[in-house]
Parts: sequence; structure tokens; C-alpha cells
Amino acid sequence: MRFDIITIFPKIFDSYFNESLIKRALLKKIIQIKIWNLRIFAKDKRKTVDDKPFGGGPGMVLKLEPIYKAINFIKNKNKNKKQRIILFSPQGKQLNLKVLKKLLKYEQLILICGRYEGVDERVAKYLVDEKISIGPYILSGGELAAMVFIESLSRLIPGFLGKSESLEYSRGSYPVYTRPAVFLDKKNKNKKWIVPKVLLSGNHKEIEKWRKKYLKKYE
Repeated sequence: MRFDIITIFPKIFDSYFNESLIKRALLKKIIQIKIWNLRIFAKDKRKTVDDKPFGGGPGMVLKLEPIYKAINFIKNKNKNKKQRIILFSPQGKQLNLKVLKKLLKYEQLILICGRYEGVDERVAKYLVDEKISIGPYILSGGELAAMVFIESLSRLIPGFLGKSESLEYSRGSYPVYTRPAVFLDKKNKNKKWIVPKVLLSGNHKEIEKWRKKYLKKYE
């Protein structure tokens, strides 16, 4: 799968995409990531990508024209790929496993990272296929959302993770424990913090049943 990110702060991604599983997936060509600086699509000498909102109000808004040019340029470079355009926005549908699974059928995802007070609404109305939010809160821009989105979707792609059990939602979705089985809280009258008995039983059928109680909320 190919991810094309449109942003005004391309260097934000440098560290994150050059570490850990993302870096390995890039080296193995399991995924591709291309970061586009929106300013290269601005038509004036100052490379202006924002302007004051009509009707007044605080802050600046990302302009329609450079985003329009960027999207069309990226789409035309990969005409043969099954594409989808996504805008990260607080007004978008909240990211979850169901949303991610639907996006697996696409070969290329074009991701637009908003900034400032937002993006000209005509981008959402005429250019994108859907708006996505990573949670019920406000960020300064869509770059963090793009990183969260790319990793959460990449985990579903075979080969991204080492073990098939880690694909989809299993890892980190239920409580996990390790040794010791009993820990004494010496600051609280040696109160015992105990691992659930089922996990120590060796009964894998019962362990799987116990874990499924937690996995239901991710389905």
C-alpha cells in the first residue's frame, strides 16, 4: 500500500518513519510513504498556502488552490492504482477497526493534513472521499493523525508484524501479565497483586475465552 501525505511541515515525519516497524516495512517495501510539501503547489513567489477566512474570525485557513493542485498531481502520477483521498478533521468519522478494514482494499491513500484554523471547506466537499478523526479532541494539525493512521492500518497488512496473531486488533487489546505471578506491594502492607488464575492454568481454550471478553469492543 502507498501513502501520500500532503503537509506544510514535511520534516515532522522524519524521526517517526525512520524507526521501528515502519522503517522495516519501508525497507521491505511492504508499504510506501511519500511526503509532499504543500508549498511546492502554491502559485505565488512566497509559496502562500493560507489566507484569512471569509466572514472574519481568528487564525488562518489552508487555501483550496494548492491542495487542489497537489491532489490532482498525485492522482495523475498513479492513475492505475485504486485510490482514496482522506482529510484528517475533528468533524470526521472516528477511526476504528471497521474503518481501517474497509480501507485495506485501496492501493493508494492520499492523506491531507490540516493546520491552523482548518482547511477551506470546499476541499472536504469536492475533493476528498472521506474525513477521519483519530479521537474526540483537537490537535494543532493532521500530521500526528497521519502517523497514527498509517501505523494502525499498516498493522493489518500481512508481513508488517512478525506474528500473524499480532495482526488486526489482538495485541494490546486485552490485559497482559508477566512474572512474578504474585507481587507484594511493600508500601501497602504487603498487599498482593495477583495474575488471574486462568492465565496460569495452562488451559489455552479457557485463556482464549478470557481474552475474547476484552476483544469484543474492538470488533
